[in-house]
Amino acid sequence: MAAATFSSLHHNISISSSPNKPHHSLTSPNLIKFPSSQSINRSSLISKPTLSPIPTRTRAAADDFTAPATAFHGVCYVVGDNIDTDQIIPAEYLTLVPSNPDEYKRLGSFALIGLPMAAYPTRFMSPGEFTSQYSILIGGDNFGCGSSREHAPVALGAAGVKAVVAESYARIFFRNSVSTGEVYPLESEKRLCEECKTGDVITIELGESLLINHTSGKEYKLKPVGDVGPVIEAGGIFAYARKAGMIPSRAV
Repeated sequence: MAAATFSSLHHNISISSSPNKPHHSLTSPNLIKFPSSQSINRSSLISKPTLSPIPTRTRAAADDFTAPATAFHGVCYVVGDNIDTDQIIPAEYLTLVPSNPDEYKRLGSFALIGLPMAAYPTRFMSPGEFTSQYSILIGGDNFGCGSSREHAPVALGAAGVKAVVAESYARIFFRNSVSTGEVYPLESEKRLCEECKTGDVITIELGESLLINHTSGKEYKLKPVGDVGPVIEAGGIFAYARKAGMIPSRAV
């Protein structure tokens, strides 16, 4: 896509951070300025991920759940602080073009293969697989630091990740997650990478800003997703802009 077009669609994205937290604020009322909800039929937006109802909170197996329109669930994979884009998707795979379906699929198989095995002996991706059994990623501080590559959230989305829950994000990773619509970059109020373990069964209820760990029986508050939610639900900033009439729809 042309750089000028990409830039013009992002000029209303406001980045806020503090000296101690290099991340986007999910609660900023001016994070993204779009037309009011009265001019947009949000129920017609294309939902990503596809969500369906959750029965009860007492079950402990992921296969026992289906998710509602405002929630999703899965098995989590836990990482620590300063997970950079080279660990998320090594630079040698940046030649893959996400708009090509075959290459998009291949991107998923390389997600998080850059993590050091000494620190993460349980691998996120199984050999020969294109999607991971882990659909929720829990991290620490400064998740997604490093380069500005959009391939990082795209690779996670291609691998089947629905959301990343971290203490804070590198600003460009947060922005790329929203722009591509691949994953929800959610912020935790507690250090969940020390509260949860890889393999725990998790439900995230977006409407309640709540993370439920069915394995441990504990619940944790998340920061509200804010104005970026409808953009991610639509499949990214361009899909949202088309639905809102901000740019022409693609010709069929």
